[in-house]
Amino acid sequence: MNAGRMAPIVQENPLWISWHDSNWIPVLNPGNVMDYFSEKSNPFYDRTCNNEIVRMQRQSLEMLNNMTGMEYILLHVQDPILYVIRKQHRYSPTEATPLADYYIIAGTVYQAPDLASVFNSRILSTVHHLQTAFDESSSYSRYHPSKGYSWDFSANKAIAEKTKTQTKKEAPVKEEPSSIFQRQRVDMLLGDLLRKFPLPLPQTNNNVAGGADMNSAGGGGTVENDHAGSEHTMIKQEPSDGMMGSGRGGGANDAPPEKKMKL
Repeated sequence: MNAGRMAPIVQENPLWISWHDSNWIPVLNPGNVMDYFSEKSNPFYDRTCNNEIVRMQRQSLEMLNNMTGMEYILLHVQDPILYVIRKQHRYSPTEATPLADYYIIAGTVYQAPDLASVFNSRILSTVHHLQTAFDESSSYSRYHPSKGYSWDFSANKAIAEKTKTQTKKEAPVKEEPSSIFQRQRVDMLLGDLLRKFPLPLPQTNNNVAGGADMNSAGGGGTVENDHAGSEHTMIKQEPSDGMMGSGRGGGANDAPPEKKMKL
């Protein structure tokens, strides 16, 4: 068996085709436009319609109102450039359902698209342009560890020249050793490390605490220790006897050390 006979016949989308007859175009008018549309070579004309029956019986097109089934009517005329023909299914003399519209412009017949086809075409066109724009913009994006994301239009000559002129007008800016992005990230990492591994307390604090305890035992209070320490620093140049006396007293309101020695 021949494989070509088994293959299904793919019908072409009627929205993509058009038809015209050059012999009819010079004499086309509202009186013969239906005859022009019912030509055998017209792919939009269905031979099983009621118009063909009326035409074979050589009757007037007014008989279509008394018939039921598929028919073609002249819907709109804008002589001599535009004619609109509607394909519809008639159920009664007053009831008919539209199926398709065809318009003839300068002798060329086209099928008018339905609303779903218009929406589908517009959405596909919008998505295509958006995808093209995203692909082109992503090709210009660059990433650097120290600077982050940036744009590089050197591949496009027109954009590259425009950016060059803008950079010449602007004053040169010195590059920073680190960006804000880096500093913020480093500060965050250091903060996490400090919370996980806190720094140990220095040893000098323990020595100061021990000295404070000894002074409190000898003098009887932290305030008095502070005054005694200040007095001790002021009489460093006095004789050793005076220093010994001051060490025995320990208070700021006591008598001078020399008087204590006499007593």
